[in-house]
Amino acid sequence: MADTPMDGDVEQISLADYTENAYLNYAMYVINDRALPHIGDGLKPVQRRIIHAMNELRLGADAKYTKSARTIGDVIGKFHPHGDSACYEAMVLMAQPFTYRYPLVDGQGNWGSPDDPKSYAAMRYTESKLKAYAEVLLGELKQGTVDWTTNFDGTLTEPLSLPARLPNILLNGGSGIAVGMATDILPHNLREVVSACIRLLDNPKSSLRDVMDHVKGPDFPTGAEIITSSEDIQQIYETGRGAIRARAVYNKEEGDIVITTLPYQVSGTKVLEQIAAQMQSKKLPMVVDLRDESDHENPTRIVIVPKSNRVDVDQVMAHLFATTDLERTYRVNFNMIGIDGKPRVRPLLSLLNEWLKFRLNTVLRRLQFRLDKILDRLHILEGLMIAYVNIEAVIKIIRTEDKPKDVLMRRFKLSDLQADAILDLRLRQLARLEETRIKGEQDQLNAERVDLQKTIKSRARLKTLIKKELTVDADLYGDERRSAIVEREEAQAFQEKDLVTTEPVTVVLSEKGWVRAAKGHDVNALELNYRSGDSLLQAASARSNQDAVFLDSSGRAYTAAVHTLPSARGQGEPLTGRFNPPDGEVFAGFAVADRDAKFVLASDAGYGFIVTFGELATKNRAGKSVLSVPKGGIVIPPARVLDTKHEFVAAFSNEGRLLIFPVADLPELGRGKGVKIMNIPKPRREEILEFMHQLKVFSEVDTLVITSGKRTLSLTIDELEHYRGERARRGLKLPRGFQKVDHVALLRSENSG
Repeated sequence: MADTPMDGDVEQISLADYTENAYLNYAMYVINDRALPHIGDGLKPVQRRIIHAMNELRLGADAKYTKSARTIGDVIGKFHPHGDSACYEAMVLMAQPFTYRYPLVDGQGNWGSPDDPKSYAAMRYTESKLKAYAEVLLGELKQGTVDWTTNFDGTLTEPLSLPARLPNILLNGGSGIAVGMATDILPHNLREVVSACIRLLDNPKSSLRDVMDHVKGPDFPTGAEIITSSEDIQQIYETGRGAIRARAVYNKEEGDIVITTLPYQVSGTKVLEQIAAQMQSKKLPMVVDLRDESDHENPTRIVIVPKSNRVDVDQVMAHLFATTDLERTYRVNFNMIGIDGKPRVRPLLSLLNEWLKFRLNTVLRRLQFRLDKILDRLHILEGLMIAYVNIEAVIKIIRTEDKPKDVLMRRFKLSDLQADAILDLRLRQLARLEETRIKGEQDQLNAERVDLQKTIKSRARLKTLIKKELTVDADLYGDERRSAIVEREEAQAFQEKDLVTTEPVTVVLSEKGWVRAAKGHDVNALELNYRSGDSLLQAASARSNQDAVFLDSSGRAYTAAVHTLPSARGQGEPLTGRFNPPDGEVFAGFAVADRDAKFVLASDAGYGFIVTFGELATKNRAGKSVLSVPKGGIVIPPARVLDTKHEFVAAFSNEGRLLIFPVADLPELGRGKGVKIMNIPKPRREEILEFMHQLKVFSEVDTLVITSGKRTLSLTIDELEHYRGERARRGLKLPRGFQKVDHVALLRSENSG
């Protein structure tokens, strides 16, 4: 509907226009008057009004403490007509040394604790005054440095911003949520920021890298380690957005882990609850006790007692960093209201340059204000000198004339200001109206006037003045950095297998694909009980915290944690219950080792390659294809490789042929068919008349034990030399009586590892 004026004082507008205007007005109100800090003083309106109200109540650093309710009453009654609880909370935050890097309010009473910042007492119980640091914001307030506006009811005036001598926007930071935008500015070290400002004053063309020579990163009140890399911090400062990670600081004391510093705004009680919950759920079996020894002298002292001195403390802490609030990420968003009154995200370099512009303008206004006062005083002194020289005439005019002011102005050519000053003189002041005193004050003021005029006209003198003032404040209020910037590895939570106690076990796989794990490495797998029609296929020594990779006849790999396998007290369980192999395929073998271990994978067609164990692992129930097997072929159980340079491959065919060659002749692949290990004539392979039967990897000091029926044959490296040849040869026949190889065992020497 078009905007059409109606009769009387009623105007009809469309609902869309009304809604849009209402929303925009509210949004701008929240942005400018509630949520975002100003770049000049780094304060949001409620914070600025609290500081201003306390200043008006003369609650400076040298004043007596006054009930906080008195201050809050003035704030909400004169400047900030909102809820008293929200206003008081803003005041409390400015008083907490664990919240503000440089607190503005000095509180007496219960103002909360690092463990529970909102546990502060009611405003009727606490007392407060301003900190000395607040002088940085207020010292130049009544020196013509700021613009003033009427308060909400038009009865008083309040400053639009405070004339900050330091970039408080960075020092104390701030957070807020507006409409459609937010701000998250982390605190920084005063000395570092001042040093950067001086660098920019000396060299306005300084780069961000130059500035970061001074400002290394944020500096939290609680002093936790900042573990974000310098490159990432630089990226944050380049864009004004990003995230900073902070981590608790811990020490090792007599085998115990002692946490001495928590990240910014992290509750110690919550951390204790998080760790205790993990202990109860048996996710921290290597920790036996947890204590809170915090007191007034040690605000944070959390003691974690490991199970033994063999526990990897750093690994435990890496897990806790990943799973608790001992490590926290802080969002960074340098969004603030600029000098132009508009909100915008500012990179660090732009922020500092804009604040220096604000400071330069503030100092100019202060100097000009002082110069105007001096000129006015010199003008008055000039009139007083005229009055001194003509004191009798002045007194006579005042006594006899009806309108002495007009007569004085005409008689002595005085200005209105000079005439008023003479008429305002009291009798007792006439005694002090001496030429020397007037001239002395004139000389003093003239010297100051000349200096002020030079400074106002000179950019260099202005910068020098600002640098001196910055240096004075840095010496007065600055301190050492609390948050060390240290690059750390990313925290990793324990995996399920890391929480399992490491025990020796023997993994046993049957011909029918049933699996189990027996405790110990001295298990005779042949003597275990098997299901009817089933027998041993493969057994291997392992540790309970390792993974086992099972291979089916099609060359697919499946992974299971060893500690999840059933006990050998029974007959185990079928692997088909854990995995989904293709129809018609059976399990042909397995490998168990650490991720960097190497194995030879091969098919009965006589092809194979070396693979790293980690390449075989998968979480997929359907497995993943690793070995290409010809149609009708099967997979041979994998053979462990300990030394690719000095070990040998022993390949056996079903016809009793044996081929020995260096394992180094095989390539390392992630998946595929591999290369020819043993030459099997294709026609005989297709008719399944001849195929590679078994494969072992051994060293020079190992012995191969061949079983044929009830007979065994032990062959050392010297005896195996006869069968040594090039890879891909057919091999030579074993002695008569041993050409039907039922089983090949590998007896490793202690020297082979």
